[in-house]
Amino acid sequence: MSVFDELLEAWRYSRDGVIAELENLPESRLHELPAGVQRSALELANHIVESGWLMAGELSRRDGDFQRKPYPDLIAELNPDRPATTRAEAIAVLHRSFDQGIALLRAAGEDLMLQPIRQFNGVPAARLTWMHHGIAHEEYHRGQLALYARLLGVVPAITKLYESAPAAT
Repeated sequence: MSVFDELLEAWRYSRDGVIAELENLPESRLHELPAGVQRSALELANHIVESGWLMAGELSRRDGDFQRKPYPDLIAELNPDRPATTRAEAIAVLHRSFDQGIALLRAAGEDLMLQPIRQFNGVPAARLTWMHHGIAHEEYHRGQLALYARLLGVVPAITKLYESAPAAT
């Protein structure tokens, strides 16, 4: 397996975790703002979709450059999805945007992913390096969703996963 394939698999793991956390939260609580937070769980899911489109869309462009347009304009260009308003919509768009993002990145190919891209801070980085950032960003928001669960009195999906795992011998 190439490093590129490993990164795509890491993104799959992250996205599956985001979806599991979203599925774990009660539908009736997806619009709530736990004390001190800026976005509801549903708003976080929509942000994750936008960020995934941004990552896959810009990294897969031969002329990719995260400073070629202001951030809101990049999102408007690269994100074809309207914000989800229900859990079912959010989960569907999380799956679809991931699958289409993977297709974009695979079509661009590993050779392009080894080429530099200008980041938001103006510093060039290999596209694979930037993929690490994009995946870490998604994991950060996955952690927020797990914290939201705790704040709402729900055991996070990742905790349930580890609690149900067989003990190592």
